[in-house]
Amino acid sequence: MNELWKTLKTALTGEEKNYTTGSIDRAIVLLSIPMVLEMLMESLFAVVDVYFVSKVSVDAVATVGLTETVITLVYSLAIGLSTAATAVVARRVGEGKPEEASVAAMQSIWIAVALSLLLGVAGFIFADDILRLMGGSETLIAEGVGYTRIMLSTNVVIMLLFLLNGIFRGAGDASLAMRSLWLANGLNIVLDPLFIFGIGPFPEMGVAGAAVATSIGRGTGVLFQLYILLRGTGVIHLLRRHLVLQWEIIRRIVRVAAGGAGQYLIASASWIFMMRIIAVFGSEIVAGYTIAIRLIIFTILPSWGMSNAAATLVGQNLGAGKPERAEASVWRSAFFNMLFMVSVSVVFFLGAEQLISLFTSEEGVISAGVVCLQIICAGYVFFAYGMVVGQAFNGAGDTRTPTLINLVCFWLLEIPLGYLLAVNLKIGPAGVYWAIAISEAMLAVICVVLFRQGRWKLVQV
Repeated sequence: MNELWKTLKTALTGEEKNYTTGSIDRAIVLLSIPMVLEMLMESLFAVVDVYFVSKVSVDAVATVGLTETVITLVYSLAIGLSTAATAVVARRVGEGKPEEASVAAMQSIWIAVALSLLLGVAGFIFADDILRLMGGSETLIAEGVGYTRIMLSTNVVIMLLFLLNGIFRGAGDASLAMRSLWLANGLNIVLDPLFIFGIGPFPEMGVAGAAVATSIGRGTGVLFQLYILLRGTGVIHLLRRHLVLQWEIIRRIVRVAAGGAGQYLIASASWIFMMRIIAVFGSEIVAGYTIAIRLIIFTILPSWGMSNAAATLVGQNLGAGKPERAEASVWRSAFFNMLFMVSVSVVFFLGAEQLISLFTSEEGVISAGVVCLQIICAGYVFFAYGMVVGQAFNGAGDTRTPTLINLVCFWLLEIPLGYLLAVNLKIGPAGVYWAIAISEAMLAVICVVLFRQGRWKLVQV
């Protein structure tokens, strides 16, 4: 018990930074605990928002679902850039070059700020058109456009929160990434009901209040991250000399980030198409789908935490010249992830109705959410391996391979199959859910086959 407590304390305090020696299982545990907790905190944004918004109206929930579907494009860019930052920083740390890791971190921040400014302006101007394009009714747009406009125009906090945590993860400072999400979520949980329902001196903003609360929470988390990086208590220490633009490093990061963003953009675009198909069946189906997806995200993001641990282990061990240790780390991480995902799938399948009922009392919404949750969780065993192995490619800096895999599985398989089953064969929304489960299973199989070939071990970043 003492050894277990000591390991937990080490993981949460982030005392260990280098994972190129010693027990692989211990390295996975030390990285995974804060990364899983970090991702749980990130997933809480989605669950908390939809919980409070569901008390407003069905259209309010649908607004959040439609907006979040579009914002996944922002997430894609943020995750792609953070993937590149993790890969480059982890490789430099593994090589024993913390100064070069700090330089790469600063250059990635410049890229994130530039991207977010462009997206923010476009989101502010075209918020109502975006909801209309996604199939929202005029009533829904009138009620929810404020939420969409705020979320899109403040996307810089999303971009930087993901990116800076990617930098921390690459440096082995996973506990710092975890703490920033704790802070951000704590504020969001407190502020959500205050701004949505107008409690005390706060204005009653309805669904738009959720966007204000989320943006403030995330923004505060970003300020905490920047404080840590500027103070220099971790591996990465940002100094004035690092502010100078270094185009060669930017080009290298963009090259890796393009593949990382590409794979998530492909996946996100497929979710947009799937949501567009779902929207044909009405607001109740969209609301049920939105609640179910939020619950799914709540469990998949912790799995991403374990996948991110594998990416860090791959990057650091390749930098240290230990490719076999990198590969062994991936298989062990995937096995642990599979055990977790199977446990969650059992809970979801047996308790779907009770879980969806926590968010709404509308029978039509509950019924739609239950079907979605039960079908998609059937593919969780495959999801477990697909996530870890896909992130392992990214950790090695090989973002091209998972991008091509996503293209095949999501655009050439998932979207056509979803439309065929749901519309042409008249299966309805369940056809979309089966298409998601089947395509994710295929993705996992292809990832494992290509990973075994070992070409990722030769990638230079």
